[in-house]
Amino acid sequence: MTSTLTAPAADLLMVGPLLPELTADLESRYRVHRWWESPDQAALLREHGPTIRGIATSGRFGAPRSLIDALPALEGVFSFGVGYDTIDVAAAQARNVLVTNTPGVLDACVADTALALMLAAPRRLAEADRFVRAGRWPQEGFGLGTRMSGKRCGIVGLGNIGLQIARRAEAFDMPILYTSRKPRADAPARYQYCANVLELAAQSDFLVLAVPGGAATRHLVNAAVLDALGPQGWLINIARGSVVDETALLAALRDGRIAGAGLDVFEHEPATPPALNGMDNVVMLPHIASGTHETRRAMADLMLANLDGWFRNGTTVTRVV
Repeated sequence: MTSTLTAPAADLLMVGPLLPELTADLESRYRVHRWWESPDQAALLREHGPTIRGIATSGRFGAPRSLIDALPALEGVFSFGVGYDTIDVAAAQARNVLVTNTPGVLDACVADTALALMLAAPRRLAEADRFVRAGRWPQEGFGLGTRMSGKRCGIVGLGNIGLQIARRAEAFDMPILYTSRKPRADAPARYQYCANVLELAAQSDFLVLAVPGGAATRHLVNAAVLDALGPQGWLINIARGSVVDETALLAALRDGRIAGAGLDVFEHEPATPPALNGMDNVVMLPHIASGTHETRRAMADLMLANLDGWFRNGTTVTRVV
């Protein structure tokens, strides 16, 4: 991961671990203070806080108001990832601190993962893998799965990722339905718009979540939505764990009120509900939707471009605020 820009040295606070290659690049350009490794974070702030001009973080670690307010020279929060719900954007705006993220470059891989979960959960692929590895095949038969092709795909949030999911699902002859804050002007006319998530769930076989996290979407998928999805419906979440009321989801799965789920994200990750471990109709991934060499390299390059652009000439590529 390299950049053609040459930036003046500046002090950065790295909130949590990033890719080793990205960390090496950052440390070759900037004076990086590793916040998560500091045995005395308060002492680190007293010593270096007055000169720290940037926060290097990710969607996982974010940047709370308390940290933003503790850095008087702070100019920007530079995040590795598209989601920024863990960054206190309002606190940044109040301080005239910019926020950048890395959108666009991960859309394809996230959409690929959504389709992988849509296939894996109903076709029982993870369960079948465990079945074969346990040596059960010679003695037992494996039960049937559920077909994905031709089923109705309902997408919550037809942004760039949602649109890529739709295009992939169409290759499986799936009719596309979606809901967003408003109909997408450039969406194909064959895509059916639904006014809200409850209406969408009632008409979908697969309900795929592709919306940002944050207060506006917290528990958007609740017990009522899951009941509307119904006992033949599958929930797929590659968005944020906070979008789903996890307690309601566990109850719906336990009671057979939905068919199953494919989950890349969780409400309290990296912790996951122990009850899910015994549910063969649930496929769980450790938040890896964008986790390919190619995409992570592109994300790192974009984060570097934002950092180097700002500290070189005051410009950014993908500024949130």
